[in-house]
Amino acid sequence: MRNMSESELTDVVVERYAGTTDPRLKEILQSLIRHLHAFAREVRLTEAEWMAGVLFLTATGQKCDDKRQEMILLSDNLGLSSLVNMVSANVPEGATETTVLGPFYVPNSPDRGWGESVLLRESDELPLMIHGTVRTNEGVKIPNASIEVWQTDSNGMYDIQDETQPEDNLRGRYHANKDGAFLIRTIRPTSYPIPTDGPVGELLQATNRHPFRPAHVHAIVSAPGYRTLTTHLFDVEDKYLDSDVVFAVKESLIRTFVKNESPADAEKFGLHGPFWELANDFILTKAA
Repeated sequence: MRNMSESELTDVVVERYAGTTDPRLKEILQSLIRHLHAFAREVRLTEAEWMAGVLFLTATGQKCDDKRQEMILLSDNLGLSSLVNMVSANVPEGATETTVLGPFYVPNSPDRGWGESVLLRESDELPLMIHGTVRTNEGVKIPNASIEVWQTDSNGMYDIQDETQPEDNLRGRYHANKDGAFLIRTIRPTSYPIPTDGPVGELLQATNRHPFRPAHVHAIVSAPGYRTLTTHLFDVEDKYLDSDVVFAVKESLIRTFVKNESPADAEKFGLHGPFWELANDFILTKAA
């Protein structure tokens, strides 16, 4: 260790991990070490700056609980979540593109019936009816697929952030029928700010970035024998599409919500007035 240069130190640390038996873990750790050391050398990181970073990451972890994942929020805001999605998605042309999961997903959403609303409170808002088919790129219908959806309420908050909302408000798991068709009832999504009362909010403020996500509905679509799809449906009219704070917008996921004032169409969906409508197919790919 005596009279060791900066680059020699990196080589020694990498070598100490050479005995890692899992080849993938070894590859990741040794590459991580090289890049972290290179970063510290490039910016000439001081001990005070290093400690500030340690304390920031510590505070980020301490902000996490069973309803909030500040570490995912940090990864999202650094663009890392979207980059990992790009690197690993490998979605063939024509299939529905994937995007980030986000920090507000809650497993085991309750089952919803055909066209049942996920909105669990009284509202004067027009319903949004999302309908379509789960299928392959070749047009093969996928029966009984699971379509799990979640979104914020019109106040820009998810149910787990807002004590005034009923539990599981605007969350639910729908099932396609034997022909792959599905019908979801919700409300038109709204843009919203991510939480800024923690370390990630401090980072946004320090870097003069806004905290907003464009309006979207989250969806996880799955079926036996197919790759699980994690995606969003973005509102084409939203002003934050080009500046999403978590860098998750993809052109192919932008949708147009159409206002439908036809009484006959409303009756078809069990409604009694105008509604928003989105015709949308989810296109899955075969599992490897």
